Amino acid sequence: MSRATPTSRAPRVRRLPLTGVLRLGRPSDIWFKPALSVVVAVAPPNLTLLALDRLDLAMYAMAGSLCALYAHNRPYAARARALALVVLGMVGSLAVALVAAALTANAVVLVAVGALLAAVQKAVCDATRVGPPGNVVLTFISSAALFAPQTPGQVPAHLGLALAAGGWAWLVGMAPGLLRPHGPERRATAHALNAAAAYAATGGTADGHAKARAAAAAAVHGAWQCLLSAGTRTPARRALERLVVRAEVALAAPADTDPEPLRARARALRGTGPVPAAGEHQAAADELLGADAELAAPARPWWSRLGPLTPLALRTALGCALAGYASLALGVGRPYWALVTAASLYQANLTLTWSRGVQRVVGNLVGVLLFAAVAPLAHLGPAALVLTCLAFNFCTEALISRNYWLGSVCVTPMALLITEFAGRQEPGRLITERVVDTVVGALVGFVAAVAVTNRRAGSGVERALTAVERARERAARLLAEPRPAPGALEAARRGLAAALVDLRAAADAASGEWWQRALPHERVVLAEQRGHRTLAATVRRQGLPLDRHTDTTEGVRP
Repeated sequence: MSRATPTSRAPRVRRLPLTGVLRLGRPSDIWFKPALSVVVAVAPPNLTLLALDRLDLAMYAMAGSLCALYAHNRPYAARARALALVVLGMVGSLAVALVAAALTANAVVLVAVGALLAAVQKAVCDATRVGPPGNVVLTFISSAALFAPQTPGQVPAHLGLALAAGGWAWLVGMAPGLLRPHGPERRATAHALNAAAAYAATGGTADGHAKARAAAAAAVHGAWQCLLSAGTRTPARRALERLVVRAEVALAAPADTDPEPLRARARALRGTGPVPAAGEHQAAADELLGADAELAAPARPWWSRLGPLTPLALRTALGCALAGYASLALGVGRPYWALVTAASLYQANLTLTWSRGVQRVVGNLVGVLLFAAVAPLAHLGPAALVLTCLAFNFCTEALISRNYWLGSVCVTPMALLITEFAGRQEPGRLITERVVDTVVGALVGFVAAVAVTNRRAGSGVERALTAVERARERAARLLAEPRPAPGALEAARRGLAAALVDLRAAADAASGEWWQRALPHERVVLAEQRGHRTLAATVRRQGLPLDRHTDTTEGVRP
């Protein structure tokens, strides 16, 4: 295990980065899934409205269609629930916005409603861990609806259209399960195997081993969460669980693990072929008893995570309100663009918020230039307008996983074109207003983030340290027993691994926060070292063999 020297305490005021903010990364393994899904979800409602000559209703249809962007990494049982909740959340947010728009035309009141909605959406999306694109799409739709002309009598029909499109988006999101029912679990397991192999390649001591260990621990934890939420434990899922155990073994004993068998198993999980065998050993039937214990344990309710998110919610409410009012003061006709820009900034800490702000501004400025280039093509007719928006929908999801700014390059012209569904507008004015709102929203939003300090970040690290110590002590007590209860040691090992992942996430989030008390970096490093040593001891006690040169040709069909 690592013998790294504990790091010194970080300064209370942290420098904001510029280098690397715009660097492109590798695309997501499944970038094409949300890209294709959103096109399939958006196209039928929009083309239907085009045939009916009612493109003025496209915004309400898109409210439901854009729900297809969510939950692509979840197993299909969990995806069904998540997508249903996203659709309900989208329609509920839209209902609040439409009712507000129907009751008042006072822009000051509407901006306040939009800011409060954005704060609630941010808190709920983070607490439920719904995943990308998070609250941004919800805020985009609800904020735009606030400034759409509306009467009380129109609200039910508009909500019905959004709900119908949301139902279609749900079907689109679930459809791949007919062809590859275990696809998400296989991808999560492959990711865990590859991450564990990368850590094993460092031997636990080479440069970058600590970062590789944290990434492997997070990937293994994510794979378990995926498998435990997948529903019935079919033979294929049990085989995947055994592979995740192999990744856990490599994480616990990297110096003694050959990474190549792990990578070979990860490659074999592509497609729909058999799940590769984990290797024959005596403990194979017993090592997964901890999964049954975890499935029987009550899940932690999502609302219990709202408390620590209060500073982020306050940042969102304040930043969106101030951005919207600043836009109104400048005479911009669409203050919701500034509001949405501010809402899109807020990440886990101030450093990440700063990075997102730079990415947003750069992406939007390049995006308005792209809009100026394609506007003549989109203005050839309503069909050209719809098809151009569909193309930008695809490109956004295809590129955004490489870097947020690259996706924003396509989001910006798409948002500008959507405003023309109700009628053609002058491109120069749209570009000017979008640039002003982008700069105002980013500046005001970031100032609000600086003003609302997240003092709870340090407390989160303390709570995570306590949780790790308790989990480690529990595992140590079981190690000291001559015959622990069946599955107890496995459950304790997984509980300790999850606590270590939470500790690393809490420490990373707090390290990028603005002006707070000094963080216990030495205690974090020591807790991680002791925790991973205890994990290694549980592996040795359970007798799980290491991956050296294992035959992976046999497997279980999906």
